[in-house]
Amino acid sequence: MHAITIPEPGGPESLVWAEVPDPQPGEGEVLVEVAASAVNRADLMQRQGFYDPPPGASPYPGLECSGRVAALGPGVSGWAVGDEVCALLSGGGYAEKVVVPAGQLLPVPQGVDLKGAAALPEVVCTVWSNVFMVAHLRPGETLLVHGGSSGIGTMAIQLAKAVGAKVAVTAGTKEKLERCAELGADVLINYRDQDFVAEVKDATGGAGADVILDNMGAKYLDRNVQALAVNGRLAIIGMQGGRKGELNIGTLLAKRAAVSATSLRARPLEEKAAIVAAAREHVWPLFAGGHVRPVVDREMPMSEAAEGHRVVEESGHIGKVLLVAP
Repeated sequence: MHAITIPEPGGPESLVWAEVPDPQPGEGEVLVEVAASAVNRADLMQRQGFYDPPPGASPYPGLECSGRVAALGPGVSGWAVGDEVCALLSGGGYAEKVVVPAGQLLPVPQGVDLKGAAALPEVVCTVWSNVFMVAHLRPGETLLVHGGSSGIGTMAIQLAKAVGAKVAVTAGTKEKLERCAELGADVLINYRDQDFVAEVKDATGGAGADVILDNMGAKYLDRNVQALAVNGRLAIIGMQGGRKGELNIGTLLAKRAAVSATSLRARPLEEKAAIVAAAREHVWPLFAGGHVRPVVDREMPMSEAAEGHRVVEESGHIGKVLLVAP
């Protein structure tokens, strides 16, 4: 088969479409013939040499894919060769075939085509696990999403609205904010010329956000805590604004607030399986009802993954960038 390899860390040009050995499914694993994968910022970090795959994972980038089941490993039940699926991966999505633990497989949801399903596993599992399983967003509460036009952001808007929450988003252009509004966002904040703390408090009568989904990390830490409501929950899922920040414990105590930080890739298999199962139970029916949909900015051949990385690095896209297998 062919896969995107990284002979040496570096820029997008370091991604090489090369012939590699076919993977073989082991105990409890499924071999998937890949239809499409999607570009995530973690892939960019891996390409640059800053985010190695967990031990035992595929060395190729790609944290999600869609495709068809090609073979079942020993001990696998509930799936059959030919099933159309999408999957949460620890790596290997940028390839013609990938091996997946059976607990990380999902059926392609009703109303979504096979390629479009590649845009779902990473964002749905990230948003559901952080916003709902950890931060427990409830109907009537306010969610602030940083990077509202990103893959994560576009899914967070839709899921929060589906459960009856109010949604505020930050983004850097009028076009991105307009797309967020089309998905249901109630409060639109251009972070280039507006203070999200002031805007969120103004939109909530001074209360603040009950839950904040943050991809910036250090840069926004203090302001996020300021923007939280009493009993608010800050969920950090990225470090685009740096790793080390200063936290005002006094403000946190006064608000009886909580800060959590999670990632998906390195979690134990049983934790990933539990998140995937929860996503299938709670989110997959929303696709069938038309309440949620994947947001795809563009598709390109998987062999041109370098261009996909350039697009994501420039942050001009809205939603997900897909890489389509031959």
